[in-house]
Amino acid sequence: MLQRSRTLPSRIHHGAVEERHDIRHYLQVEVQPKVTESEAINPQSSYIKCFDDDGRLKRTGTFWTSASHIITAVIGSGVLSLAWAIAQLGWVAGPSVLLLFALVNLYTSNLLAMCYRSGDPVTGQRNYTYMDAIKANLGGRKVMLCGLVQYFNLFGVAIGYTIASSVSMMAIKRSNCYHKSGGKDPCHMSSNGYMITFGIIEVIFSQIPDFNQVWWLSIVAAVMSFTYSSVGLGLGIGKIVGNGGFKGSLLGISIGTVTHAGTVTPTQKMWRSMQALGAIAFAYSYSLVLIEIQDTIRSPPAEHKTMKKATVFSIALTTVFYLLCGCFGYAAFGDLAPGNLLTGFGFYNPYWLLDIANVAIVVHLVGAFQVYCQPLFAFVEKWSAQRWPKSDFVTAEYDIPIPFHGVYQLNLFRLVWRTIFVIITTLISMLLPFFNDVVGILGAFGFWPLTVYFPVEMYIAQQKIGKWSSRWVGLKMLSISCLLVTIAAAVGSVAGVVLDLKTYKPFKTSY
Repeated sequence: MLQRSRTLPSRIHHGAVEERHDIRHYLQVEVQPKVTESEAINPQSSYIKCFDDDGRLKRTGTFWTSASHIITAVIGSGVLSLAWAIAQLGWVAGPSVLLLFALVNLYTSNLLAMCYRSGDPVTGQRNYTYMDAIKANLGGRKVMLCGLVQYFNLFGVAIGYTIASSVSMMAIKRSNCYHKSGGKDPCHMSSNGYMITFGIIEVIFSQIPDFNQVWWLSIVAAVMSFTYSSVGLGLGIGKIVGNGGFKGSLLGISIGTVTHAGTVTPTQKMWRSMQALGAIAFAYSYSLVLIEIQDTIRSPPAEHKTMKKATVFSIALTTVFYLLCGCFGYAAFGDLAPGNLLTGFGFYNPYWLLDIANVAIVVHLVGAFQVYCQPLFAFVEKWSAQRWPKSDFVTAEYDIPIPFHGVYQLNLFRLVWRTIFVIITTLISMLLPFFNDVVGILGAFGFWPLTVYFPVEMYIAQQKIGKWSSRWVGLKMLSISCLLVTIAAAVGSVAGVVLDLKTYKPFKTSY
């Protein structure tokens, strides 16, 4: 194995050459292009063709790769809980809240996209991460606060996806077991083995060095998300036809309804409605990786223009799917809509179709796990490289030849730290396998600060919007309203966890 240098090329910004020792993309190997005679005469021209204005290799992201990243991040396991969320709110409030969250996310995402560059939106200095954007526009303690919220949320999403994937893997096993026994065996089983399996898969995929190299995984995951959403939609329509009509009510689940968690009381009705807000918020949570996605886009045109188009396309497409899956799921199951839509169809035929949908969920979550965790991986590795710049364990790379692939750059710190991260998320998932409650808490915790507060505050600072002007007041009212929604969702989700813990035994959860 050959140890490689990790020095990045000099950075050219506004005509000045500046030595770069930024470590975030230290795993990129610079490919030396073939130099023509004209380029040899004019080396500056050759440099511009190969590198962006910040001295890094030319970014290659497009509208389609950005849209696939967003769809992979947005249409996650959250789509499966939307039928349950609408069941708590009813036919009036459910779809209305869903559309409201979509509009808020679309608006604040466009504000955030403008913060990728500081100053001029075309030639200003780039902000590579969400925290970089906060530092450039707000500074102070808000940088630390943003980092804590963002990276804790990313860590939580990894736990939520591990739980969701194990539920789908178990659904495949139980479905086949049930049909093999002729319906005599209920096929109860523990989720622990399936969480460990998902963890092992993620240990392998987590060795992909950085965000730029997971684009293909995002495209596969995006296709899978539409696959299982379409199956859920189709089965929902089929069940409605079988029921002879729509189920559900204008105001949602009725007090006195008997569910697997017991009889719904007036207090529980309130908690469940609040928890539904968190579930819907989680279904749209991708702002925490928006800047990182935008940092993969090539220019021209300006990155914010491509990002805005990708955001409009992706959120519009996912909202249509969300409305279809959530509303048809509620119409099919009524007040008893399950927390995971596909598990609600039980062991009905055609069970092979459910198996395909659940396989698609697992494949999608493998990709979504990486889309969410790569920014966290990059942050820890950048900090470590700056903290111990002379440590070979942290900074050295080694060439590992891989048949049919080429050369893989192995970094020992990356190997060890990312493996430990996946192990920890898997263990916590085994301890707290409450899918709906975890989804609600994550949605509540991340929605207001990352999706609304910071984008609004950065936009006000960047555009120098005057205090108490009509636009300033409008943005502040939006932020305060979303804060109230976040508090309600958090309270409802915590109440749900408290109820689940009453009948819970660590590492012994079975389905």
